[in-house]
Amino acid sequence: MDLIQVKQYLRERKMVPLQDVALHFRVDVETVRPLLEVWISKGKVRKLAGAIGTCKGCCKCDPATIETYEWLG
Repeated sequence: MDLIQVKQYLRERKMVPLQDVALHFRVDVETVRPLLEVWISKGKVRKLAGAIGTCKGCCKCDPATIETYEWLG
């Protein structure tokens, strides 16, 4: 997994939870966050508050991983 692969994944999906990115690339969420931060610093990605549109309120997810990212392009 590299920056370009993360970019392609986000561009295809437009909006994606952090946990989905980690599962897709079969890595820990802490491995994905720094790559997402690079795209945020470049103004290409925005971190949204909470799990917008993805959380069903079951409380089974680790609260530290309930983050949603949006590709701005």
